[in-house]
Amino acid sequence: MKEYSYSEKKDTRSGFGAGLLELGRTNPNVVALCADLVGSLKMGDFIKENPERFFQIGIAEANMMGIAAGLTIGGKIPFTGTFANFSTGRVYDQIRQSIAYSGKNVKICASHAGLTLGEDGATHQILEDIGMMKMLPHMTVINPCDYNQTKAATIAIADYEGPVYLRFGRPVIPVFTPADQKFEIGKAVMLNEGTDVSIFATGHLVWKAILAGHILAEKGINAEIINIHTIKPLDEAAVLASVAKTKCVVSAEEHNRLGGLGDSIAQLLVRNTPLPMEYVATDDTFGESGTPDQLMEKYGLTENDIVAAAERVIARKNQ
Repeated sequence: MKEYSYSEKKDTRSGFGAGLLELGRTNPNVVALCADLVGSLKMGDFIKENPERFFQIGIAEANMMGIAAGLTIGGKIPFTGTFANFSTGRVYDQIRQSIAYSGKNVKICASHAGLTLGEDGATHQILEDIGMMKMLPHMTVINPCDYNQTKAATIAIADYEGPVYLRFGRPVIPVFTPADQKFEIGKAVMLNEGTDVSIFATGHLVWKAILAGHILAEKGINAEIINIHTIKPLDEAAVLASVAKTKCVVSAEEHNRLGGLGDSIAQLLVRNTPLPMEYVATDDTFGESGTPDQLMEKYGLTENDIVAAAERVIARKNQ
């Protein structure tokens, strides 16, 4: 199992803030909009350097999406910012009608996604957003795994023409990907080559998958671990090449098993090469209030849950 080290932990939302700041310095067409959550979205540094390119919309998320769509007509590249729940569930009609339908070049940047929002509870957590957004035609869906990758993704989507949903989070997690990485939309990242089971992970679950890989290695199981940062378009070639070797699959995500990364992989497999598969995801449920660690444990999103899923799917493969 390949070793991954880290010297610090940071939240992925700060990676977004750092990427937005860099874009403010390099791309004059980038503008930012926020729904009264500048601090939570880490937009402060961008605003200090580019006050004339920032629009505080207030607690009016639907209006924010409509304004962002209009700004694209004049050649601007708007980055909207609020919590993932308010970036999707509250404004789905506006995204569908004003952004996705006409392919507007809006970057919908969503923080505090999944369970790890923590104590704010189910009303502010969202576990359905990936499914909602990937079902929209023209929409690209990205869920990076750490600070560096989120910064790189933020910069990359400015050069991509079309609507993008960029999902990130609140908790501090290990920073283990390179600071100078080139982010390629739609291109999976191989973290560890293996032959016994394919583990496809996204977002915060990527580091959990690495930890699981070490536990599995101690048990004599050689796991292939792949970071799926872009859920749509899915890197189908990478998925199919991996499962051709391993013949069984585990997907891992901080999202409902219905509509998420695992669902996309299952659809791909059933069309091409049906194989045993296990999901590490929430099971058709809302979240609740608690610390991030408590919630990840209760809802089955830890490295030990990935290990157990891998062992189950290998047993099915060998039946």
